[in-house]
Amino acid sequence: MRMTGAKMVIKALAMENTEVVFGYPGGAIMNVYDEIYKQKDFQHILTKHEQAAVHAADGYARATGKVGVCIVTSGPGFTNAVTGLATAYMDSIPMVCISGQVPNAIIGTDGFQEIDAVGISRPCTKHNFLVTTIEELPRVLKEAFYIAASGRPGPVHVDIPKDITAELGIFDYPTEINISTYKPTIKGNARQIKKALEEIANSKRPLLYIGGGAILANCCDEIREFSKQTGIPAVETLMARGAMGSKNELLGGMLGMHGEYAANMAMYETDCIISLGARFDDRVTGRLDKFGKHAKIIHVDIDPANIGKIVHINYPIVGDLKNVMTDMLIFSTEYKFNDYSSWVKIIKENKIKEPLKYFDDSDALKPQWVIERTGELLGDKAIISTDVGQHQMWAAQFYPFNYPRQWVTSGGLGTMGYGLPAAMGVKRGCPDKISVNFTGDGSIMMNCQEVITCTQYNLPVINIILNNNYLGMVRQWQTFFYEDRLSETILEVQPNFQMLCESMGGIGYKVTTKEEFDKALKDAVASNKIAFIEVMIDRRENVLPMVPNGHALNEMVLLKEGERK
Repeated sequence: MRMTGAKMVIKALAMENTEVVFGYPGGAIMNVYDEIYKQKDFQHILTKHEQAAVHAADGYARATGKVGVCIVTSGPGFTNAVTGLATAYMDSIPMVCISGQVPNAIIGTDGFQEIDAVGISRPCTKHNFLVTTIEELPRVLKEAFYIAASGRPGPVHVDIPKDITAELGIFDYPTEINISTYKPTIKGNARQIKKALEEIANSKRPLLYIGGGAILANCCDEIREFSKQTGIPAVETLMARGAMGSKNELLGGMLGMHGEYAANMAMYETDCIISLGARFDDRVTGRLDKFGKHAKIIHVDIDPANIGKIVHINYPIVGDLKNVMTDMLIFSTEYKFNDYSSWVKIIKENKIKEPLKYFDDSDALKPQWVIERTGELLGDKAIISTDVGQHQMWAAQFYPFNYPRQWVTSGGLGTMGYGLPAAMGVKRGCPDKISVNFTGDGSIMMNCQEVITCTQYNLPVINIILNNNYLGMVRQWQTFFYEDRLSETILEVQPNFQMLCESMGGIGYKVTTKEEFDKALKDAVASNKIAFIEVMIDRRENVLPMVPNGHALNEMVLLKEGERK
């Protein structure tokens, strides 16, 4: 079929079963948008900022497991999108970002709205392309989707000059892809898997260390079954919330800088770390020279570059985690595992000794209560997104996550302004779920313009704004480590959040009591509108436990009654 490059883009999206595209038009991508106007294969959602378009595609991808798609123009259109690409890259989210570029003849001349998009995106994408001929466009588009979703997922950037989108060519879309330099190892080495199982069988205190890769690989059922069959307890990273299920007796909780006491102590005391799709992030390991001192380490990851990058690995296994876990379940019948009940008992005793807790010692609402109460009222009916800060950590600690992809947050990059547009993508991808965004009075301002996008496209996202009139997490660090010198973290002037939301077609609430919160949340769900619920919380509440920088996982600052920083 002979068609323009712009038509090829639309045809390729249709052939990849794309159901929604988030984007923002401009001069260099105008030919593609002209074809978007004519097509009926997918919905286009016009965001109010390019960063929000990428975050929305990201949230859609995390909630559905599909490849998110966004389209932007050249120059500032693309530079606005970079934060979203970096966010997706750090958390390995499958995405294709298509950007317009000035015509080939103008590239390198500092033309109007020209920017070296591929140069900028190279450090924060899994791969990128600059299309230079119409002949290569179909292949590039196919490869982009293949690379984004295969192996370790990630965002792929396709930069298309305007003259290519106008030129006629033959649309010969590949049915298969064979990239000689890109061959992800899918199947784990059976010999290595058996060696790892032998080490596990010989250990006294093994621990499953579950990372975000378990969610991406869709293998949480296999992990739960392996844990159940062997009796091995597990801990989750921030990105793996929901992998085991909050009610699972073998779950020690979330570990890391703001992890639970029992989970951090389990990681400190284990003699065999079984890392499943995790990357030993600094927020998890704490002080490296004290991390895993008593443990042999098994590391399963589809990306060989991750293995041994941070810590010494005794048993490396490269492969897709779902395949590896399937093999581990099969091979495990050949081994006699120890009785780990006493080890599980230690973890449970630590959960009783130092549970996640807070004290109702002020007249203001406690943020932890707000999150717990949301979990009680909505539970599994909701998918939770967050911005970044104290509210993010409280949500990770106190919401009852029971299934994978119920938790959508910016982990690696820590992007403020992520929550609302990501929750928008969640709602578009999972319309039967209640999309809730926990945010702060600082974060919500960074992409609050997307309220009007939610109104226009009927995306009823409930934004619970935990308002403490601070940039809360920075304030906490200033309090703990800078003698409470609150440099530029007091948010003295704020909008009327209720009026702000209502001015863009939503519904707003301001609550100061538990009864008001219950009513507001129930009303917001029933309204089926984009909503802001502003909750005035205890201003000086801190996120605890906390492992300070430079400390080991067992050196936590714990919450003690009567002590307030």
